[in-house]
Amino acid sequence: MSQRITLPKLIFGTSALGNLYVALEDKIKLEIVTACMQYTSAQKTVVFDCAGKYGAGLALETLGNCLKTLNVKPEDVLISNKLGWYRTSELQNGIDPTFEPGVWRNLKYDAVQKISYGGILECYEQGNQLLNGYKAELVSVHDPDEYIAGAHSQLEKDKRYNDIIEAYRALCELKNRDEVKAIGIGSKDWRMIKRIVNDVNIDWVMIANSMTVHNHPQELVTFMEELQRRGTIIINAAVFNGGFLIGEDYYNYRLMDPLNDQKLFEWRIGFFKLCNKYRIKPAQVCIVFGLNAPGVNSIALNGTDVNCVKENIEMATVLNAVIPSSFWKEMKEHGLIDKNYTYL
Repeated sequence: MSQRITLPKLIFGTSALGNLYVALEDKIKLEIVTACMQYTSAQKTVVFDCAGKYGAGLALETLGNCLKTLNVKPEDVLISNKLGWYRTSELQNGIDPTFEPGVWRNLKYDAVQKISYGGILECYEQGNQLLNGYKAELVSVHDPDEYIAGAHSQLEKDKRYNDIIEAYRALCELKNRDEVKAIGIGSKDWRMIKRIVNDVNIDWVMIANSMTVHNHPQELVTFMEELQRRGTIIINAAVFNGGFLIGEDYYNYRLMDPLNDQKLFEWRIGFFKLCNKYRIKPAQVCIVFGLNAPGVNSIALNGTDVNCVKENIEMATVLNAVIPSSFWKEMKEHGLIDKNYTYL
């Protein structure tokens, strides 16, 4: 990598600031950002992960406003903006956004996808405007896997992949001009990350929903080991699989049904039973597992209230000794994790 960045163990996700699943009061959002700013690490800088997709720019806007209210110096925060979604027209009351209906609450604006050389620069500029005096210094293309999946033919898939490469050409230019510190990728499909890192010089990758205590395929383990050898920073995100692993209703942003998703619920029952036996919180297991995956530098966690944020900080910073080796042994014996998985 041409420029090395150092990230703390814990990065703060901001989808809650964009009203994911629930519209939080501004007072609660300020409390969340305040709690994040109290996190101290060896790096001292507090890192926030944001995206134009989060509430059609609402998360960026809220983060910037909260930081300004708290009089946070720009040099004391490092902001990641996953680019590709651009805020557009105002929504009518009660109307869902077109880009991801059903999961965002009380949004004022809609958003459109803009992945191209010019489009990604527009997203970058708009993001910085919404941040209200702060600036994203970690930039990436957001969900390129979903962008490709939206194509209706192989020809269109090829064109869309070229759009992604062009978007990275723009981001590389920003980095070469020292406008940003590092460029990366945020994707739910790690195979798309694997494809892109072979064509673009990437500083960091954010693997979302893929490397969790519930789901950790060997092919992904091998790929992460390869990234580690290359010196590419790995951020592990969505280690709760969208909240399902800690008792919530959504798995990777899809509402689960006990009848149609019976195997998943059975896995969770067994997991909770074992956690209860050892008196360990399921969230602690998810976090420790996610942090110890091969090559992982940081974990990105999202909090919906101040207590959640404080608890996440505590769980991400306490020693792994909280979880005894016998727990992991039983997880394997019960078929709850891959018996061949070695990073525990």
